[in-house]
Amino acid sequence: MKTILFQGDSITDCGRSRERDSNFPGNGYPLRVIGKLDFENPGEYNFYNRGIGGNRSVDVYARIKVDIINLKPDVMSILVGVNDVWHDFNTQIEAYKNGVDATKYCMIYDMLMGEVLEALPDIKIMIMEPYVTHGSFTDDVWEDFRREVVLRAEKAKLIAEKYNLKYVPLQKAFDEAYEKYPVNGFWTAEGVHPTPAGHELIAREWLRAFDEIK
Repeated sequence: MKTILFQGDSITDCGRSRERDSNFPGNGYPLRVIGKLDFENPGEYNFYNRGIGGNRSVDVYARIKVDIINLKPDVMSILVGVNDVWHDFNTQIEAYKNGVDATKYCMIYDMLMGEVLEALPDIKIMIMEPYVTHGSFTDDVWEDFRREVVLRAEKAKLIAEKYNLKYVPLQKAFDEAYEKYPVNGFWTAEGVHPTPAGHELIAREWLRAFDEIK
């Protein structure tokens, strides 16, 4: 049985269980992925969701041992980066005035991947692209927010290329979806957190990438 780990922030978390003896994966894209894989491959996979809402790259790195290495996953997907931006733009919340600039994000991501691969040399990793859509929050700061998210996405792609990891593009998929149905609140709640349709989009891109590395 192979172990698959979903790692990231609230986009991945999405209400997942915090109890160590429960594997409820939340209501987001991991649930959709698990449903399809379990239905088509009964008993072949074990799943963990260790996404935590609000996490930035530095926060994921801080729990690298307990929430990645100790779980010994065969496959890990990781989606992190938007909070590194969001925490500088959402100034209404005092604790959020704590973003991570693109250079430091790249350095931390590099350390994270390097240490995981050193500890788990056979692991397969999918780096998922940070994204942003139009929405009730992001439209007010659209140009700056989009620019900063794109910078993080470029850094994430560089890390994927450096370690020969699978890079899962999400921004183009969301852009095309929004072009097809340009209604704020349909694909993401406010420009970041996916709706059911947005989670379905991510799940489909995840599964497409997984088919190429499994």
